[in-house]
Amino acid sequence: MANYPETPPGRRRTMGALFLGAASVNAAMVLAGTAATLVVADRLGTGWGGLGSTAGVAGTAAGVLLLSRVMARWSRRTGLGAGALTGTAGAAVATAGAAAGSVPVLLAGMLLLGVGNAAAQLARYAAAGLFEARRRGTALGAVVWAGTVGAVGGPLLLGPSTRAAGASGWAPLTGAFALALGCFGVAVVAFLLVARRPAATPDEPVPAAGPLRTVLVRPDVRLALAAMLTAQVVMTAVMTAAPLSMHRHGQSMGVVGLVVSAHTLGMFAFAPVSGRLADRFGGRTVVAAGLATLALATVLVTGTAGSTGPGLPVALFVLGYGWNLAFVGASALLVHGLPAAVESRVQGLVESWSWAGGGAATLGSTAVLGAAGYPPLALGAGALLAVPAALLLARRPRRPIGEPRPNRSELAERAR
Repeated sequence: MANYPETPPGRRRTMGALFLGAASVNAAMVLAGTAATLVVADRLGTGWGGLGSTAGVAGTAAGVLLLSRVMARWSRRTGLGAGALTGTAGAAVATAGAAAGSVPVLLAGMLLLGVGNAAAQLARYAAAGLFEARRRGTALGAVVWAGTVGAVGGPLLLGPSTRAAGASGWAPLTGAFALALGCFGVAVVAFLLVARRPAATPDEPVPAAGPLRTVLVRPDVRLALAAMLTAQVVMTAVMTAAPLSMHRHGQSMGVVGLVVSAHTLGMFAFAPVSGRLADRFGGRTVVAAGLATLALATVLVTGTAGSTGPGLPVALFVLGYGWNLAFVGASALLVHGLPAAVESRVQGLVESWSWAGGGAATLGSTAVLGAAGYPPLALGAGALLAVPAALLLARRPRRPIGEPRPNRSELAERAR
């Protein structure tokens, strides 16, 4: 992994910028995604409610491929800034679409917002590149944790923003998109503070397709892809349907925002703990814990759907933390031992596939919700966890990519 040639003070500044940018983007995406689901469902029906979030996820899937190439060719800063600027434009378009009641314009805005979200997703790899191998899990966990600030605070602003927009004569949900626009403006400024670095240069020329194909079939890369993809699908399917299920049971926007906040708290709040666990025990162990937690969450959701007590918020909190463990553990497998020539492309491809799967889950979840209900949706999503579990239980590679080769001092310590 190519590191930034920085002094510790410069590294702290860059980490702070990555943290602020990721937090702002997460706030924007939670606000816009929740509002888009409700706007589209109101205009087209419950079965189509996932179109808005699907457009955002599709933008993220395409954006990580594009921005990872920009970062490899120019710099992390250039890629992050370009993504944030695109997201800002998307928020403006989505605001106009919500105000006019135009679903096509709203979807176009969500697509561009997704490209902005791609920048925040790739920021954790930029953070990992600032540190030596034994601290990379902690570094990427810190940037994932930044989502707590925005993603938990964002839903709590959903009610006030809709009331303020309604009082101003706008369509109420327009306020959520307008607030997302402001959040992306903050992200643009933050990402422009990221220190410059030259693009990574491989030690020797290698064909583009050959080494990439070789790396993608490594056992731990396959596990990282399967775990991140499945965790994204399970979490997205269950969570996207939650606001619609609650809305159908007559619960207020304030209650919806509270439940979304509980879920996003689980997704992000304990990311530093997950990162430290990955540094200490390896990415495979953290992935295993994540899969088990996600399975538990899907069972809990089936018993709390439609209830007005604390059961659903607790279940969705557990769902969020299960995703966090799988997400951080899989990411840790991708920040060690990858050839510099293909590192950013592998990370971008894994991100793209996981977000594409999430997009399909977003669209499919609302259709399943309308046809079968919330409990069958949760159980069906949980069954998908068998795929990464099978890879996890397969023969373990001699030295996984997510676990760096021990140095001489570590070998000497183990021999004592």
